[in-house]
Amino acid sequence: MLDAGPDAGGAPTVDFDVKAGMRAITEHLASLGHRRIGHVAAAVDEWTFRARGAALAEAVQALDGGRLTRETGAINVHAAKEAAGRLLDRPDRPTALVCDDDLIAAGAIKAALARGLEIPRDLSVTGFDDVQLAMAVEPELTTVRLPAGELGARGLTALLEVLDGGRPGSRSLPVELITRRSTGPAPG
Repeated sequence: MLDAGPDAGGAPTVDFDVKAGMRAITEHLASLGHRRIGHVAAAVDEWTFRARGAALAEAVQALDGGRLTRETGAINVHAAKEAAGRLLDRPDRPTALVCDDDLIAAGAIKAALARGLEIPRDLSVTGFDDVQLAMAVEPELTTVRLPAGELGARGLTALLEVLDGGRPGSRSLPVELITRRSTGPAPG
């Protein structure tokens, strides 16, 4: 179960297994040789973003030689471009940026391009959510797909159980890593 319980006040919840999504991203990047990972985090105090950040930190820490740096920004392209730019301007710049959202990833791509970096040759970028934007950016974005339709259906089912006097348990829906061309081997 995801850490939605405290935020839900004990009510049954249906949510996404975002922790598994961040672990999958980290494993994918590690398989490509990435160890210096930057996190462009959403500056939003909600359980989903706290869970994403904690899972990413834990997964990177478990990597041999793994290092995580983090910058936060609003969920918009301009703020994300600035946050990603701060990571990319570091002398020990990350070889991969993990973004909390696909819109944030679009800003990160803009920051990389503004610095003359080629994706994925010089920098890998990942998103989260798999919204239509993920396939509209170039290169297409490696991201985590959230089963939004299933969330609505499961939520409605849980609500109907409550209305019938039942006590449905909380549920965490599986997510899927979608690999596209925005990730590649870590630069030498």
